[in-house]
Amino acid sequence: MNPFTRTLLRSFSALATSLVLMTGVSAQTFPAKPVSLVVPYPAGGLSDVIARTVNTSLGKQLGQPVIVENVGGGSGSIGANKLLVAPSDGHVVFQGSPNELILAPLAISSIKFRSEDFRLVQMIATAQIAFLIRPGLPVNSVDEFIDYARKSSRDGKPLTYASVGVGSFYHLLGEHLSQVSGIPMVHVPYKGGQPAEQDLLGNQVDFFLAPYSKRYDEFHKQGKLKVLAMLNTERLESVKAFPAIGESKILRDFSFNIWTGYFVRKDTPEPVVQRLHKAITDTLADPAVRTGLDANSLLLAQPLPLDAVGKAYTDGTAQFRGIAKAINLQPQ
Repeated sequence: MNPFTRTLLRSFSALATSLVLMTGVSAQTFPAKPVSLVVPYPAGGLSDVIARTVNTSLGKQLGQPVIVENVGGGSGSIGANKLLVAPSDGHVVFQGSPNELILAPLAISSIKFRSEDFRLVQMIATAQIAFLIRPGLPVNSVDEFIDYARKSSRDGKPLTYASVGVGSFYHLLGEHLSQVSGIPMVHVPYKGGQPAEQDLLGNQVDFFLAPYSKRYDEFHKQGKLKVLAMLNTERLESVKAFPAIGESKILRDFSFNIWTGYFVRKDTPEPVVQRLHKAITDTLADPAVRTGLDANSLLLAQPLPLDAVGKAYTDGTAQFRGIAKAINLQPQ
């Protein structure tokens, strides 16, 4: 071996050793500062509630404060991009769902990231979906709603439905409802659940297929909106006051929910991912977190080992891409 080759090999060996040591140090010292938990919607919505239910306990597990940062807009893509431009050291975590990371890139042509740019660390909760209508709509059941929507469409006044953005899960649900019922409906996108909810309460939009929150129970009792049904196959104990969509004669198979999880950049060092995974998993065992999620009728996610988490994300990506294809979702 000539001296030049020997020197080159030594340099490569030193570089490799340095990289290993750097990764080890980053894992050992993580987190070295407060962790930012990016929520891709404005404060006040269910996503914000989830984050503020979890962040204090997660901070205790990590030994550093976890600060909730609301970054709304672009069907969640603005918040997702904030993660992608941050260092891949685990100090920025994205609270996301298929809504932002799988569907938004299929619907918004300006979004350049792909689902595969993110790594799911652990699922947190599954949200039940409520069929909400404005208080002034003269119907009291899902089947009455369908009859009314059909008549309104024939009269040239198609019903309007809210979503948290073009290509969002709730946009797809509304479009899918229009398809399976054969009734034209008009999509009205918002930048988050809170402004959509406000317009629903104000009779500015006709209906909203939205993640259920306990406050909708109170709004329903006060006549501020109507909860026609939960998009469950059967009534669950936590929402037994409301019909399940499975009780409808017309839409009995229109059953959906959506999960939320915590993501990092795909190139985050494995030891850091493992540290986050353990901290999040331990957080899910905190009675205060479990009580807080249950109080909002969220179904606590079953903690999964890292390899199973990865498979769940891959499978979910395929499932939601299939739904988008079925309704012929086109990027705009």
